[in-house]
Formats: sequence, C-alpha cells, structure tokens
Amino acid sequence: MGKQTDSEGSFDLDRFRKLLQLMEKYGVTEANLQKDGESWKVRRGPKHVAVAPELAIAPPVAAPAPAAAPAPAAAEAPAPAAAPAGITIDAPTVGTFYSSPTPEDPQFVSVGSTVQADTVVCIIEAMKVFNEIPAEKSGRIVEVLVENGDAVEFGQPLFRIEPA
Repeated sequence: MGKQTDSEGSFDLDRFRKLLQLMEKYGVTEANLQKDGESWKVRRGPKHVAVAPELAIAPPVAAPAPAAAPAPAAAEAPAPAAAPAGITIDAPTVGTFYSSPTPEDPQFVSVGSTVQADTVVCIIEAMKVFNEIPAEKSGRIVEVLVENGDAVEFGQPLFRIEPA
C-alpha cells in the first residue's frame, strides 16, 4: 500500500479517505491492513455486537408488566382465539417471505383472493433458493399475517383463510 505516513510520521489523511471511499463503493464494512510494522484497522457502520445486548435487555423489562397484571393477560387470551376465524397457511421452511415473483409483479394473493390447494400464495427464499409455496388448502384469504421481505420461521402462519 506504500508509505502511510508523511516524512514527519503523521497520519496520511488522503490515503485514509481513499480507503474509506473504496470501502463504501464496494460495500466493505471492515478492513485490516498491515505493512512495514504499521497497521490500520477500519470499520464502517455500527458494530452488530452492540445491538444484541439492547435486544436482550428489552424482553425482561417488558416481561414484568404482564406478570404484574395477570387479569389483562387472561382477558387477552380469548381475544386472539376469537379473532382467528378460519385456518392458516403456514411456512413450510425458514426463509424470507416474498408476496410476488419480482418487486414489479403483482402479489400472488391478497385479502379476498380465492385459493385452491395448488394455488401459489408466496415465495420463500432459503439459501438463495426461491421456493413457491402452494396454499395446500382451498378457501378465501381473509388476512395476510406477514409483510413482504419478512424473515419467517418453520410453521409460522403466513395467511389466514376461510375454508371453501
């Protein structure tokens, strides 16, 4: 990479700026360079490690509130049971949910669509493989339970349908 300091041993800001521009241009988030006893470590963007502790702290803070008020939790239990009229079409695999074949194409189905067992309702991408997901049930879509681009888990409900 050449000499990284000027004749007085100070930092070569122009080379550093060039490195940052190249990192941004090519989407590189971290670079470690070593030459002639000098080393540079550069990281762009937030550290992902810092995000995990915040997420780990949030659930315990939220957990005591429902525990302190068991009556509302009991009242909420019948509401979800009453709300889901119909049956669900569940994710057969883990992956990313897509509601259409491409961003420019219309959605496979939407609320009000009638589906047969072989109707493709969405695509789930898993490890760069795009899997068309059939309804496997006949009926009318009454609710879409996930958003385009959401990560879904195996068995997660994707759609709610009224059986035909």
